[in-house]
Amino acid sequence: MKRREIKKDINSLCGDLFAECVALLHYKSNPDKKDVENIMLIILELQDDMISRLSHVEPGSTKLFFKKIREELMARTEDIVEQIKALA
Repeated sequence: MKRREIKKDINSLCGDLFAECVALLHYKSNPDKKDVENIMLIILELQDDMISRLSHVEPGSTKLFFKKIREELMARTEDIVEQIKALA
């Protein structure tokens, strides 16, 4: 998988998570706005961190680097999804 494709996937994934938070703010009656905003901030930080790391690939085993990035992205995404579910 190419770096550009991974960046597109990260942007798409983070955009979807962010959209879920916006929907939660608009459609849930009386959501805790501060908690939702904190999750939105975490999503933006995740996106910035992952894109930045992909822009500066560690020398050496690039396959291992990309695998590590993917695993971390999935783990952090699962945490965010659980936080969103807890507020819904």
